[in-house]
Amino acid sequence: MVNSITELKDKINSNIDLCELLTVEYDKEMYSLVEKDVSTIKKELDNLRLILLLNGKYDKNNCILEVHSGAGGTEACDWAEMLYRMYLRYCESKHYKVEVLDYLEGEEAGIKSASILIKGKNSYGYLKGEKGVHRLVRLSPFDSNNRRHTSFASVEVTPQFDQTIDVEIKDTDLKIDVYRSSGAGGQHVNTTDSAVRITHLPTKIVVTCQNERSQIQNREKALQILKSKLQLLEIEKQQEQMQKIKGEHKNIEFGSQIRSYVMHPYSMVKDHRTGVETSNVDKVLDGNLDIFIEAYLKEELS
Repeated sequence: MVNSITELKDKINSNIDLCELLTVEYDKEMYSLVEKDVSTIKKELDNLRLILLLNGKYDKNNCILEVHSGAGGTEACDWAEMLYRMYLRYCESKHYKVEVLDYLEGEEAGIKSASILIKGKNSYGYLKGEKGVHRLVRLSPFDSNNRRHTSFASVEVTPQFDQTIDVEIKDTDLKIDVYRSSGAGGQHVNTTDSAVRITHLPTKIVVTCQNERSQIQNREKALQILKSKLQLLEIEKQQEQMQKIKGEHKNIEFGSQIRSYVMHPYSMVKDHRTGVETSNVDKVLDGNLDIFIEAYLKEELS
């Protein structure tokens, strides 16, 4: 980071010197080089500002992102899958590695829920602000009368803590269920009888994993996810800042959303926390979330 800032300062100073020369004697080729450099410097400064906003203790960690369909039936399941695709595209643009942990299809379309492990520097820092309820308004592709529908889905984001985290979990506090995966086979997860669901009875936290080939591996991974969630819960209690880290618990329904995606009667995506909005819904659903993420980080810092 220090090296990057030093190099940027040197580049800026060099261009200042060139600008002074240009005021004395104009040179078209030199002007073109300076213009190109200035454009690059602006982009580097923007990236640097964003990175400097990631100053949370766990911002640099990998994260576990979960999407759950809410009120709206088939519509909500389809919306959950659209969000799932949006985050996969975002991860792809950031060159993050994604591991599907759990994928539960909807009865008619879309997904009821999905859980992915996102590996990459600052992935939790960038995505922590996506936690909350997301609302979609559109003309329903499932309605023969082509009426407008509103759908909801929720997103949970948890930092992945070090595997050596010391969280005590009693066997008597766990309810472990083994079931056959209902995912889409090789496209997402395996379809053997090795899927594991673990319920932590004291906190009611439920984690599932069906990505691995053996029941033992799925159990171990599910326990690790559970430990991360319990660790986050403990941090929230210790810091007495649950609203900042975890966010207020809200039902997945109207009036509780953090962001609205409207496709009819007009096009707009609006973040209700920062007021940031754009009319390019397709671009956002294709993973272009930077304007919302940056605005959220600035809001948190102020």
